[in-house]
Amino acid sequence: MRALATQPSLVQRVCDAIVSEIVAGRLPAGMRLIQDDLARALGVSRQPVQQALLLLRNQGIVREASGRGLIVAPLVAAEVRDLYQLRGAMEALAAKLAASKGAKTLKTQGPALIARGRAALQRGSLEDQIVADIDFHSLLAQASGNALLKESMAPHWPKFRRIMAEVLREGEQGSRRVWDEHEAILAAVASGDASRSEQLCREHLTKASDLVVDRIAARELQSAQKKEQAFA
Repeated sequence: MRALATQPSLVQRVCDAIVSEIVAGRLPAGMRLIQDDLARALGVSRQPVQQALLLLRNQGIVREASGRGLIVAPLVAAEVRDLYQLRGAMEALAAKLAASKGAKTLKTQGPALIARGRAALQRGSLEDQIVADIDFHSLLAQASGNALLKESMAPHWPKFRRIMAEVLREGEQGSRRVWDEHEAILAAVASGDASRSEQLCREHLTKASDLVVDRIAARELQSAQKKEQAFA
């Protein structure tokens, strides 16, 4: 039997690169994605780009547009709300279980992730903040002792990279509040307070959900009004 590669495949690296460009706003919602252009920009052949775009289409990050091929899918308020409801239920449980079973893991590894996030904020690196944010929440799932929690959350992280960018673009004060909330969750878990850990995690994700859903819904309303005016 052939040994499996330990490094991410080329297709996965292309996926990550495209998502990074979307998160940074260099590939905005609605932009047409031309395989040859992407392959040239990434320095790869057309085949891994084609495969990466199919994976991203299955994840809902890109979609088919009539007569235009694949485009960057816009964020939809209802879908983002649903994703946060699912994530809130899973992560609140993860925090509760981590306080009961994985406090030692959080005490050991958590502070470094908080420090990474705050350092990324000071540097103004949105992408590094998102990576540290995902790593923090993944650590909660890992420390829960429930392997299915981390496994169930993993497929949603590419889409949440985009959503987190919306939250962290709120400004320095808003981003600092995110890391303050992470630190409060860490302290509750490390102290073994399962009830408070669950509550703080749920509140943290509810705030993020309300912020992003309201912002996207406002854009959707504005877009609908413009269309109505155009046909008036």
